[in-house]
Amino acid sequence: QVQLVQSGGGLAQAGGSLRLSCAASGRTLSIGVMGWFRQAPGKEREFVAAISWIFGSTNYADSVKGRFTISREHAKNTVYLQMNSLNAEDTAVYYCAAALRGGSVYYINPSQYNDWGQGTQVTVSS
Repeated sequence: QVQLVQSGGGLAQAGGSLRLSCAASGRTLSIGVMGWFRQAPGKEREFVAAISWIFGSTNYADSVKGRFTISREHAKNTVYLQMNSLNAEDTAVYYCAAALRGGSVYYINPSQYNDWGQGTQVTVSS
């Protein structure tokens, strides 16, 4: 099992930026893909971005492409989500998630991920 602890987030103005972090511990050698999801009130959890833990390849939802950047830092077992040009539609609780080795950055269904962070609120004021 992999434990994921999130930090960052909070309140930003439209057009502003925030960065989320997700630190992994436990069986980190089993990680294949790290992903970010978000869930707005009354909506289903949706895919935001994913990164291959080993190769660094990435995948983004169309709604965030060009504005958000996912990256990872092996030395800290941490994945980041840099969010720029934020708008009100980005307001949600954001979750990081880990999928086992053999997984793909094209995993966009929450059920394809094995372990989850605690979630962090991102609120964008217009």
